[in-house]
Amino acid sequence: MRLLILAFALLFPYSAIAAKNILVFGDSLSAGYGIAIEQSWPNLLQKELERTHANFNIVNASISGETTLGGKQRIGKALQQHRPSIVIVELGANDGLRGYNLADTERNLNDIIAQSKHSQAKVLLIGMQLPPNYGEAYTTKLRELYPRLANKHHILLLPFLLEGVAANQFQSDNLHPTADAQQHIMLNVLQELKHLLH
Repeated sequence: MRLLILAFALLFPYSAIAAKNILVFGDSLSAGYGIAIEQSWPNLLQKELERTHANFNIVNASISGETTLGGKQRIGKALQQHRPSIVIVELGANDGLRGYNLADTERNLNDIIAQSKHSQAKVLLIGMQLPPNYGEAYTTKLRELYPRLANKHHILLLPFLLEGVAANQFQSDNLHPTADAQQHIMLNVLQELKHLLH
């Protein structure tokens, strides 16, 4: 029996046997909007993991313009297709920019997280913030729903994806980071994700 196990291990390297998918489930901020896809933070994260945690593989299922409702409608299929061990949920910015009812946003995110956990995946929730011109009450409501969900589901939270990104590292729309900012964003994500990489 030991010889059979050894032969199997030689035929199939450990990384091939134990590859674990990390599903990045977000919007344009994770889809590489306005930059080359290889420069996007999920792609940079893949390269970092190849160096440090080779048994993990990034699957980027982010779509530019995605809302939490759209995410809720497609999370089931994504979980079934990719069977991730970790899901990084990065949604809500488009809901806020469009002035959606944030109670609906919270319910949608709650459902995405619940489905991900039900599939036995660990979840990292990434918070979003809006520019101040959307009004203090509304921007505060969006910012506060993320820690509330993280506490409810006992999951890790990165409070704000773009924390520390300089003003001159945004594209002309002042919403999407440039290629120069992607390494910093990747490190923001990795700071929390590293607690799940085992």
